[in-house]
Amino acid sequence: MTLLINGQQREVEAVQTLADVVNHFGLNERIIIIEHNLNIVPRDQYAGTQVHDGDKIEIVHFVGGGY
Repeated sequence: MTLLINGQQREVEAVQTLADVVNHFGLNERIIIIEHNLNIVPRDQYAGTQVHDGDKIEIVHFVGGGY
């Protein structure tokens, strides 16, 4: 399946949900926000949100920093 992730086309296999996408990219432990087809999806809904070929996904993760 081809997804548009953060503006880049990515080929991903064996993903059906946003939770699968998170697992595929190893983002499970990170604090992230996902926008799926222009809708912000709460983390507790990742497993129930289906993804389809051509979907647009924006993944934002936070990086801690000092002064």
